Formats: sequence, C-alpha cells, structure tokens
Amino acid sequence: DIAAEFRNLVAHELRQAGADVLTDGEGKDNKPLAEAVKLAGGVGLAVEFHCNAAVNPQARGVESISLPGKRDVSQRISAAIAGVLDSPLRGDRGWIDQSKTPRGRLAFVNAGGVIVELFFISNPAELATYQAKKAELARAVAAVLLEAR
Repeated sequence: DIAAEFRNLVAHELRQAGADVLTDGEGKDNKPLAEAVKLAGGVGLAVEFHCNAAVNPQARGVESISLPGKRDVSQRISAAIAGVLDSPLRGDRGWIDQSKTPRGRLAFVNAGGVIVELFFISNPAELATYQAKKAELARAVAAVLLEAR
C-alpha cells in the first residue's frame, strides 16, 4: 500500500531528524479511521497520506485537505510534493477546504488533521514518478513538517 509505505518513509526521515513521531500503524498496517481520528486530536500536526484516483488516466496533481487554519502548512506540503513530482497544484495553491470536497466533512480533518492526496494513482506516469522519487519526496515532505512544528 503506497500510503502506508510513504507514511513509513516520512516517519523515518522525521525520526532521523530527532522528531517525536506517532503513526497510525507500523509496516503495512493502518489503524481504522476512528483510531487515526483520536491520534489526530492529540498531536501538534497530524497528516494522513492518500492517493487520488480518477476515471481519466491523465488526471494529475497534488492537494491537501484541511480546515482553513491549516491552509498555510497544507499549501507548503503540496508545494513540496509538486516540486519533486513535477505535478500541478490543485485547488488553492494545493489546498482544498474540506467543505469543497465531495463528502463535505471529513472526520480526520475535523480533528485537526491534514489529508494529503500525493498524486493520482490512476495515472501511470504519476505512479512511475512517485516510485522513482519516493525517497526524495519523503525528505521534502519531512522538511516541511519539521519547519511546521
């Protein structure tokens, strides 16, 4: 699972930099959403990584979903990803208010978290770029998270 793999890569980079890191699972394991929501409410910055998908295999781009108070860090995370993957920023410079999503309200976001849609897994070119640059990408995202703490 790409989301768990990337979570682990970013957690490794953060730990190497001396940060305290709490994850929603180890290895390929992801705790259920209810557990992740509980974790999000008790930490300084909670981030969950996802991959976007679309019927159109050419769809591409990165976006981070959060409440308005996390707009700045969401935009910085998205910009770091876009820079490494050479992918366009979606929404407002990489940020989308949860109210603009199809679901309207997201439990993880309401708990103060940021949901990061790394790229479109349905786009073979974006997936290949991720696979080739995932270590560099993890370092870039970790750098933003370290600045934000």
